Parts: sequence; structure tokens; C-alpha cells
Amino acid sequence: MRIFNTLTRSKEEFIPINEKIVNMYVCGPTVYDLFHIGNARTFIFFDTVRRYLEYRGYEVNYIQNFTDIDDKIINKSLEENKTITYIGEHYINEYYVDADNLNIKRATVNPKATENIDEMINLISELIDNNFAYVIDGEVYFSVRSFKRYGDLFGQDIDTLKSGSRIQVNDKKRDALDFILWKKSKEGEPGYNSPWGYGRPGWHTECCSMIYKYFDKSTIDIHGGGFDLIFPHHENEIAQIECLSNKKLANYWMHCSFLNINDEKMSKSLGNFLTARDMLSKYSSSVIRYSILSVHYRTTLSFSEEQIKASEKSLYRINNTYKSLLKLKGNDNLGICSDVVIVKDYKNKFIDKMDDDFNTADAISIIFEFIRYVNKNIDSLTRSEVEEGISLIEDFYSVFGIRYLELMEKECELPDYVVNLVKERYNLKKNKEYHKADSIRSELETKGFVLEDIKGGTRVLDINTKKIISTIEDIL
Repeated sequence: MRIFNTLTRSKEEFIPINEKIVNMYVCGPTVYDLFHIGNARTFIFFDTVRRYLEYRGYEVNYIQNFTDIDDKIINKSLEENKTITYIGEHYINEYYVDADNLNIKRATVNPKATENIDEMINLISELIDNNFAYVIDGEVYFSVRSFKRYGDLFGQDIDTLKSGSRIQVNDKKRDALDFILWKKSKEGEPGYNSPWGYGRPGWHTECCSMIYKYFDKSTIDIHGGGFDLIFPHHENEIAQIECLSNKKLANYWMHCSFLNINDEKMSKSLGNFLTARDMLSKYSSSVIRYSILSVHYRTTLSFSEEQIKASEKSLYRINNTYKSLLKLKGNDNLGICSDVVIVKDYKNKFIDKMDDDFNTADAISIIFEFIRYVNKNIDSLTRSEVEEGISLIEDFYSVFGIRYLELMEKECELPDYVVNLVKERYNLKKNKEYHKADSIRSELETKGFVLEDIKGGTRVLDINTKKIISTIEDIL
């Protein structure tokens, strides 16, 4: 197995510290609102990494934090006239609702920043005692130039870094690059008592102190997050831990690239801001996951209606093949030849692609190679081939977090008469009898179904929830 390590900018053989256990930390959400579809990409990808490692036989100790003390949370509490505790707990619960609906497995531990204040104070004190940090007017700053390897993760020499949009400008600091470890609370703001006064920890101290605690000050195997966290967040985590321990914080650093909407950066001002819940109101978790994983995690993903519709259709094809194989398994007349070399070769190729830096896009292409093989040889498949093929698709579903029962149940929800009318409407349109085709659309609407024409087929949506019930291909 090979992983692209952000620190070395190269693919490296994955050698876990423990032969059987992988220790993995992924930065979680700041809980002041529902998480958006860009966050969802990161959470879904690292959930898939975890699933694949487990598929390959590892036990994964997966830690993902909640940042529940932060300027954004404080502002939200003021807007809603609620305590930060209420805001944090509310949006943590909402995170679980959306994450569960996206079939994201629960972390081994989800530590909260507010539960680890003592650990953060202890870490900051240790940094001060070892001359890596200093106190000014009740606030504590890390001295970046005291850590010689600063900038290695970001890939930039310390002397070329300048204060600006990603480096906080503050006249109190001895050096423009220094970052805050402990922030003094303003009047009326929440905070905690510390040796330096009433305040709260800086964001960059939260994660590394929790890694320090939950992994017993040991080097971890994988640290992951979004591409935007490389600098300054992860760079600053490395500085704080490695200057004290003189050993790696993590052996492998992984970062998921950005998600754009229709080739534009997602932004509320552009009106293209989508939460995960927005997407779940229209699409199944399986379609969303497939759509996100159809592009390599280090490539920018352009999320669009066309892209997700294509994903929906692709997933429909895979599920049709799976159902065909299940039906064949019940056929007593199948050949009994045990030679399954070809099908096993597809499984090996699938593993090879996932072993190559979790290349989900290429792994999907192998599944479609297998589908073409099944369709070409459907009348001559042996029982062993059918059973091995079922196993391959189920492995794919499991690793990718696809709920195939959800897909099958969706199709079962559509009555036969609806399917027949959709097919009839297709033939009417083909014969240019548009008036009659429109009457079928109107008839189905009175029964609670909305038809939406897409390339190559028709989607059927529930008229009240607007959720997709099924997709019927024109070729049917």
C-alpha cells in the first residue's frame, strides 16, 4: 500500500507503527452550523480510508475532534442569545444526524475542545518552560523561529512567509509569523482560568493537545484533513509537538482537495453554498458518496447537477448487475466449474487501485470493467464466478460506504404501474406524441410522483419531499 505524503510530496509505502492497529487523526468540524458539502467530501473520503484499512485487516483507532470553543461559535451564541455550550451541543447533535445519514462511521472517540482545556494549558506551559512560547499581556504566542523545521509541510522557507490572510496580524507579537496559543477573553466573552489570565486556547493548540492525550504522546500513523488545513493549522500543530518531543507528530500527512460548485468556489455570496443536509434532501447517501469518490481525493472536485446525475446512473448500473448476479445464484442450472481466475483478477485489480493512494476513481473503473465482463458472458457464468462476482461488488459497496439495500429498497418503493407508465411515456415521446406523454406526466403527479427527464432516462421523485425514488433508463 502506498500513500501520498504531503510532507515529502511523494508516494510512500505504508508501514504502520503497529502491524495490526492504525492510529489515525482527522480534523473535525467547528460546530457553529451545519457542515457543508466541501466538509462532507473530507469526512466521506477519510471514512473510506478507514473502511479500506479495515477491509485490509487493520484495526483503526480513529479520532476526530469537535471544535466547540471558537470566535464563530461565540458570534453564533450572541446572534441567537444562547450559551456556547448550547450552540456546541446542538450542532454536534446535528453533525451526527448528517454524518449518520451519509453513512459515515462513528469515530472511535470524538473529543471536544472544551473537555480538554487542562491538557491545552499543560501543553502551553511546557512550551513556555522550554522557551518555545512567550507571554504578553495575558496572551501566549508560539515563537515560530524557535522551530527550525517550520514550513516543511507547507513547502516554503520560513523567510519567504509573510503575514497576511493566513497569518494573523497582531502588533503584540515579537515576530509577524508567531501564532497565538492562548487568547485573552474580551469582556463578556466565555473563557477559562489559566496561569496567564482568563481566556481560551488558540485553534492550533486544540488538535495537537488532543493527539498528545489520546495517542499517549506517541507518533501516529496518519493525520488527515482538508487541503486548506496544511497551512497554517497543520504546520502549527507540527511545530508545537515536534519541538517538545523531537519526534514526528505523524508519519503520513494526507489532505483532501477542494470541492467547487459548477467550477466555482462555493460561497454564500455566490448563492451556491450547499450543506450536506441540502444534498441529502434530494439524493441518497449512496449517490452522494459515489459522486464524491468518483474523483481522486487530491484532485479538485467540481460538484454539479450533471455530475451527480451521472453518478446516479452509474450506481444504478452497478446495482443492476448486482441484482442480476443474485438472481443467477439461485439458478440450479449454473455450471459448476470452479475456475474463477478472471473474476478474482478483477478483485485483485480493485485492491491494487485502492492500494495506490486510495485511488477510488480508478477502483470504480475496475468495477465497470467487471460489469462489462458480466454483461458479455451473462449466459455462461459458472456458479463460482457468480459467487465471486457478488463478493466483489459487496466489497466495493462496503469500502465505499454504499448502502446497496437502500438502493434496492428505493426501487421496490416504485409500483409496477408507475414503471409501466414511464416506459409508455418514453415510447410516446419517441413517436412525437407529446400531448399523450404530457397526460401521463400529469396523471402521475396526481398520484404523488414527479417525472424529471435526464440524459438516458427518467427520474421519479416524491412530489412532497422532492426526494428521488428511482431512475428508469430509457433502454428499459
